[in-house]
Amino acid sequence: MPAGVQRCEVTPMTLSPWHRRALLVLLSVCAYTSLLVQGCGPGRGYGVRPTPRRLAPLKYKQYVPQISENNLGASGRPEGKITRDSERFNELMCNYNIHIDFKDEEHTQADRFMTKRCKDCLDRLAIAVMLQWPRTRLRVTEAWDEDGNHPPDSLHYEGRAVDITTSDRNTSKYGMLALLAVEAGFDWVHYESKHHVHCSVKADHSVALERGGCFPGLGQVTLESGEKIPMFLLKPGDKVLSQTQSGQTVFSRFLLFIHKDCGSRSVFLVLGTEDGHRLAITPNHLLFRSSHFEADHSKYQAYFANRVQKGDYVLVHGSGRGVRPSKVTSVTLEERTGVYAPLTEEGTLFVDGVLASSYASVEDHGLAHWAFGLLRFLHSLSQWTQRVEVAKANQTEAHICNDTKQKCQMWGDTTIRAKGVGWDHNNCRQQNTALLVDSYWKTCNIERHKQGNVHWYARLLHTIGRLSLDSEIFY
Repeated sequence: MPAGVQRCEVTPMTLSPWHRRALLVLLSVCAYTSLLVQGCGPGRGYGVRPTPRRLAPLKYKQYVPQISENNLGASGRPEGKITRDSERFNELMCNYNIHIDFKDEEHTQADRFMTKRCKDCLDRLAIAVMLQWPRTRLRVTEAWDEDGNHPPDSLHYEGRAVDITTSDRNTSKYGMLALLAVEAGFDWVHYESKHHVHCSVKADHSVALERGGCFPGLGQVTLESGEKIPMFLLKPGDKVLSQTQSGQTVFSRFLLFIHKDCGSRSVFLVLGTEDGHRLAITPNHLLFRSSHFEADHSKYQAYFANRVQKGDYVLVHGSGRGVRPSKVTSVTLEERTGVYAPLTEEGTLFVDGVLASSYASVEDHGLAHWAFGLLRFLHSLSQWTQRVEVAKANQTEAHICNDTKQKCQMWGDTTIRAKGVGWDHNNCRQQNTALLVDSYWKTCNIERHKQGNVHWYARLLHTIGRLSLDSEIFY
């Protein structure tokens, strides 16, 4: 093993009988839900062998997905024009792919400028075009627009849209070219003209399905003891400051991370408030806000964070255990390390002093909280059974220690351990056998072997929701 690399030993997890039964119930529910989706959904029902999907070229004027380009389920809303003098111009990348022809009729290289996501999709499409038609290259006629040649809300002004053809300008290929663009990952493709195909993408910082909705690893939460700790130190069972549906401030039990990836570097929205709070949050995470001052906290509804603008109001934790509105004075972008999405029993928590939801990607906090009810129940049951087992172990060890005092003294500076519970030889009190984390990066290095994916239950709900819910509520 190379020097400096720590070996990670994984202790096999044993499940109590109650936990095994609960897990069996969950798997049964998931299987039954899958049958319902396949049997009652559009197309062939359950029990019929699925036929291979036939890829058909897009028809003239057809667009995929079949919603408007600025819909949250497609490329999303425009975020404002980018000029060469603006700070956001540095976010654009220049595409020098030799397998792509750029028209560049302005002779300013403007057609080569685009966002990273747009560039990645375009590079994949260039390969697909060469494989589909040998000796034919992808051709870009329009990308970033700095001359005002498009409608005011066009994504061309942000480098998030391109107009494409093939190098031989054979219009009979454009339907298939549009299909290849869909397969290459563009978020919205429109065969809008007989002379080109229009493609666009989401903003780089708002790709919800790739990163999930999260906070950075150093985002602070408040424990029941009043101590504030970074989010990466949270452990299941910790109670963090949150708010109930009735508006009461409570300490809610932390259950698990819906998404956890300590090594990921992501772009976050950073919301600054008038009283000094600064919250870093991904654009698709739910945040409680109001467009104007409201003393009644029930007036604050959960919206995607990217909807928050300067002048809006959010809820922050005030003196004691009170909550008060605070005006948003700044909205900026920052790159930070780690993505963490904590789930609490109440479905809310205060992060860096600002009230946020535990949920993301679906703009309905109540629906998301209801859908995660089964997962919350199972984890609460699991933690309860573990506490019962630890309590029994504590009683057993206390009895052993009291009845065999001489044996305790024989151990010297060592620790008696039974079932993973540590006991000090002098006062027989329980010791914490988990190592304290020295720093975020030390923890990240230890846990780097773990997958940073979104929790399987969240992915399952998202898949089912896409099949059964209105696409307008998705990011």
